[in-house]
Amino acid sequence: MAKGKISFDYDYCKGCRLCVEFCPPKILAMDTSKMNEKGYNLVKVVEPEKCIGCAFCAIMCPDSVITVERISAHGESVDER
Repeated sequence: MAKGKISFDYDYCKGCRLCVEFCPPKILAMDTSKMNEKGYNLVKVVEPEKCIGCAFCAIMCPDSVITVERISAHGESVDER
C-alpha cells in the first residue's frame, strides 16, 4: 500500500481547517503555537507515518497550499498530487 508525504506552502495557508476535517486517517491538526505572516494558525502533521497518500487534504484545500507525494511500499516516489 502506498504511503504519503505532505508538504504545505504556509505563506498562503488561511487556516480554514478543511484539510484537518477531511483527512481520513485524522493525522492533521491545527498548530495554535505557530502562525504565518498573515496571522493564521498553521496545520501540522501529527502522525506522518499514518498518511495513506489519498490527497483528500490537497483536494479540499481552497488555496492549493498542500502537496501530497505518494511513496511506494519500497520507499520510491510514485507521484505528486
